[in-house]
Amino acid sequence: MMDKLSQDQPNKQHPKPMWFPDRRPQRLSILHRVLIALIPSLVLLSISWRNSPSFPNIWPDRGCRHGLTIEQRAVKILRENPLIDGHNDLMIFIRGKYMNHIYDADFKDKFENGGFPQHVDLPRLEQGMQGGAFWSAFMPCPMGNGTDFADENYSEIVRATLDQLDLFRRLSLSYPKYFSPSTNSSEALKAFENGRLISPVAIEGLHQIGNSISTLRLYHQLGVRYATLTWNCHNKFADSALESGPRYEARVAKPYWHGLSPAGRELVKEMNRMGMLVDLAHVSKETMKDVLVGNEDGDWNGSLAPPIFSHSSAYAICPHPRNVPDDILQFVKQRESIVMINFSPGFISCVPGDSPSGLPDTYPPNATLNQVVQHIKYVGELIGYDYVGIGTDYDGIDSTPVGLEDVSKFPDLVAELLRQGVSDEDAAKVVGRNLLRVWKEADQVAAKLQARTLPLEDDLQNPWLT
Repeated sequence: MMDKLSQDQPNKQHPKPMWFPDRRPQRLSILHRVLIALIPSLVLLSISWRNSPSFPNIWPDRGCRHGLTIEQRAVKILRENPLIDGHNDLMIFIRGKYMNHIYDADFKDKFENGGFPQHVDLPRLEQGMQGGAFWSAFMPCPMGNGTDFADENYSEIVRATLDQLDLFRRLSLSYPKYFSPSTNSSEALKAFENGRLISPVAIEGLHQIGNSISTLRLYHQLGVRYATLTWNCHNKFADSALESGPRYEARVAKPYWHGLSPAGRELVKEMNRMGMLVDLAHVSKETMKDVLVGNEDGDWNGSLAPPIFSHSSAYAICPHPRNVPDDILQFVKQRESIVMINFSPGFISCVPGDSPSGLPDTYPPNATLNQVVQHIKYVGELIGYDYVGIGTDYDGIDSTPVGLEDVSKFPDLVAELLRQGVSDEDAAKVVGRNLLRVWKEADQVAAKLQARTLPLEDDLQNPWLT
């Protein structure tokens, strides 16, 4: 302000201040007392602003002004902002490799000291400066024709999901220094500040609830904070992008509901009320639009809280039905949602193919760290860096991009973003601040709905009547 005034009035002469000897010490004393009184308020204001997930963390941008290297700036960003992976399949890998036994000597040795198969162990989590993850309690779709939604088809899947949730609870209790079950965005940020991994759980498809809203609420009580609406099968609530089964490879799915079913709309409302994030990875394009903005008839306006894409990439770069097309990305921006870029080579590097499945062909030469950065930049430059994040799919994919072999490589990813011109502030948003913002908004929507609406109830038959 003083510079502007001096430019407006360059020739004006200001009289010298008149300090009287007997008054000056008193004036200075008053000024000192005012400044001292203001210091605590200014400190508290700066801390609360810096730590609020509602605002992007601007502190990392100071790194370049202090002469830090790109690698040092990347470390600074990860130290001050939680890198939250939107989707990690560690639990299903433990089930497959160790049959859910985490007290086994071989498991403990390799998980604690390094050398654990696949992509995650404690030393690599520390090396990668990971701040947290949504840990998926995954189970595959039931066998069948894909449109038989009878309750009895899901009983084993529900039980196996509970096994997965119990596994993660035992893992958290065994390694409390690392895993902090975070029930809301505020707890998540506190966990990061205390040096622990932000560790909510997720389910990957509503086939895992067995057509039961009560079961979904139970999962929420057990720590589940997002539910993917479908995996590779339609269900009672929504259409999926793909279908796969024991007798055939994945293929493009034919529409069944053409988006959400009537029951699906009610379920999304209940997820909003609970504070459970609605995940659109794996769903059909019609389902994406239905949840983001509703339908053209105007009788359904979509999710009240912004949904997420926990592990999807940009369709314009890799034309796979699992990825997000440009027109849907515009709805993502409109709803202040987030697309978390998947690391699976088949979803980041592909070209149109002629397979009967309708799926593109993977192009291995471009399955690299750079290609992941291109997906992040594409979304960021098209709709803004407020709406993009990271959802690796580690431990759920057979191969990884060159340069992103496991969770230890996250500093390299952030450094490459900076190297390719992404600002420190935007990189901080990408690694986790954006997800915290969406999560916080979902918490706020839930608080309002819980104050004025009741839980959705299942319609159950009397078991004693035939």
